[in-house]
Amino acid sequence: MAELHIIGQIIGASGFPQSSLFCKWGVHTGGAWRLLSGLKEGQTQVDMPQIGDMAYWSHPIDLHYTTKGLQGWPKLHLQVWHQDSFGRCQLYGYGYCHIPSSPGQHRLQCATWRPLGTWQEQLAQIFVGGGPQLRSPDLIYSGADRYRLHTVAMGTVELELCVILRHFDRYGVES
Repeated sequence: MAELHIIGQIIGASGFPQSSLFCKWGVHTGGAWRLLSGLKEGQTQVDMPQIGDMAYWSHPIDLHYTTKGLQGWPKLHLQVWHQDSFGRCQLYGYGYCHIPSSPGQHRLQCATWRPLGTWQEQLAQIFVGGGPQLRSPDLIYSGADRYRLHTVAMGTVELELCVILRHFDRYGVES
């Protein structure tokens, strides 16, 4: 079977309205993929930068997959959250990116967005906090339904990933 190793880190995030951020992440694959080792989802710690707007997490990612086919190549989906001084958490953005299919070291910038909501929800978000969230997080990385949403762009999440391919030449993929 072909093997894929993904080793790297979620470096951090910048460009969000406030600091004190953390990230929930997960990896989605097709049915032909099997996770041999590693965690396919997790959460970073909260970082509250003293200088600048970059929140640093340096959260490790170490995954080992096997597959018999290329369909359903892994995608990394992210949720960036803000934690206020009272410990309340507010969603700041969703994003996803494909794991690179070429071997080597890759530095990725993942743009994020959040649902805009109605004008009443926007007004409530200013005074009360919170805001609209997706009912199904699967919309982050799949389906045409995502394109019907009214969204606003948020910050970016920076990642550094090393991709190692093994036995993919048997399945017609040249490295």
